[in-house]
Amino acid sequence: MARVKGALTTRKRRKKILKLAKGYFGAKSKQFRTANQAVMRSLTNAYIGRKQKKRDFRSLWITRISAACKMNDINYSQFMHGLKVAGVTLNRKMLAEIAVSDMEAFATLVETAKKAIK
Repeated sequence: MARVKGALTTRKRRKKILKLAKGYFGAKSKQFRTANQAVMRSLTNAYIGRKQKKRDFRSLWITRISAACKMNDINYSQFMHGLKVAGVTLNRKMLAEIAVSDMEAFATLVETAKKAIK
């Protein structure tokens, strides 16, 4: 049985990393070792960033809902509790969109929440 050399596999692996590192500054896009370090770090940061994006958007939605609630003389926690008691199942993304684009509809939601609490 003939001996298998590893050059083909090694070259494919290195080309894959260098392709991912394309556009990086300096040696990070040319040399395999530095490119490999940069790619591993960037992939890790991309993974972390996908999780952080969800957190950031949720806090943005909550801030927008809270600001709209204060304009209607209720705080955020009472508003959300009132909606839950009233059986309104809108998520925070849609509530924030309604708060920004349609203030009258949001005011009716606030009234619904206030009635459900009392």
